[in-house]
Amino acid sequence: MEQTNTTVIGTSPKLAETVQLLQQRRPGYSLPQACYNSAEVFAADMEQIFCKEWLYVGLTCEIPQLGNFITLEVGNNPITIVRNKQGVQAFHNVCRHRGSRLCTSKKGKVAKLVCPYHQWTYELDGQLLYAGNEMGDQFDKADFPLKQVHTKTAGGYIFISLAENPPEIDGFLAELERYLEPYDLENAKVAVQSEIIEQANWKLVLENNRECYHCAGSHPELLNTLLEWDDTNDPRASDAFKAHVARKAAEWEADNIPHEHISFGLRNRMVRMPLAEGKVAMTIDGSPACQKLLGRVKERDLGSLRILHLPNSWNHGQGDHLITFQVIPVGPQQTKVITKWVVHKDAVEGVDYDVEKLRRVWDATNDQDRTLAEENQRGINSIAYEPGPYSPTYEFGVVNFIDWYADTLVANALGQTLPIALPE
Repeated sequence: MEQTNTTVIGTSPKLAETVQLLQQRRPGYSLPQACYNSAEVFAADMEQIFCKEWLYVGLTCEIPQLGNFITLEVGNNPITIVRNKQGVQAFHNVCRHRGSRLCTSKKGKVAKLVCPYHQWTYELDGQLLYAGNEMGDQFDKADFPLKQVHTKTAGGYIFISLAENPPEIDGFLAELERYLEPYDLENAKVAVQSEIIEQANWKLVLENNRECYHCAGSHPELLNTLLEWDDTNDPRASDAFKAHVARKAAEWEADNIPHEHISFGLRNRMVRMPLAEGKVAMTIDGSPACQKLLGRVKERDLGSLRILHLPNSWNHGQGDHLITFQVIPVGPQQTKVITKWVVHKDAVEGVDYDVEKLRRVWDATNDQDRTLAEENQRGINSIAYEPGPYSPTYEFGVVNFIDWYADTLVANALGQTLPIALPE
């Protein structure tokens, strides 16, 4: 970026300096140190990225019935997502009386949303129903509904944006719906989930995910089944790999299973890639993880549907289960990673699937990635650190992520609109 304009829109401290730092960064290199450990840059990330972009926050099957809810926090903003008569809707989890959180557990089921502090009571659509007689005759309940958060769903995934005017996402969601249709995630369930805290900046967590340069030296369990290339145009892809992809693509097309690589700028991408020859699931030996297949899936070997959604999710969809990863920044050097293993809603634990087998590969991989990210963070904190070059072949995914991050933060802070990314 050659721009040097720093007239910014935002309240995070030293936002103008953060914008200037990103405008002056060296393309193709890792970011300046402050971008990975500064409280001011972290505040800018939360204000300009996580409070303005669309975030993946969960699955509709987690709130299948009226009154089911889940909660999360986006920085200092508690959010609740509830199933009501209109569908799935997110609200700021903040009572309109004195600001107390309404839903204090991670998930649950309620008839109404009741503040535990003074029992103000809201309908599931956010309308205030009861505030007591203490508020006086002039008080109008209609003036104090819960504050809504922009919410969209596609293929069983839930996305929210805290922005007043969120960026366009409908094109991506339409394709996501098409790619996830075979799995029928409305009729699925989360078999198990994990939450880990990585002592590393959220961008290091994403950078680590966006390349497999490190895989051979760090992920023996994962490489039992995963083929590291996610595109036949990858300059490292072998002829044998390309032939393998062509064979599997023909099988998927016969069953109307979407597989082509499609992307929306640098933010969103989907592609179905085969697993290693003879492997049908991301288990330690490549054998099935669940006996019951998802949705309308007939053939077990669907490879892996790889879905990327920046800034906070990557995913692997297989014939018998799907794995979602959700990144939640906690602090400048602390990130929560939530992993969910999803199976058919009628699959029975101990009969159709074994939890330990289901999660073993990615438990190991997540732990290995945590170590890599934390060691990366420790080195970056050194006075010796300076931005280093990314490989244009092995680390092109990292370059894409960093370019998206820098361009998006700067554009949002300057009140600019990036061009709408059309499908490629």
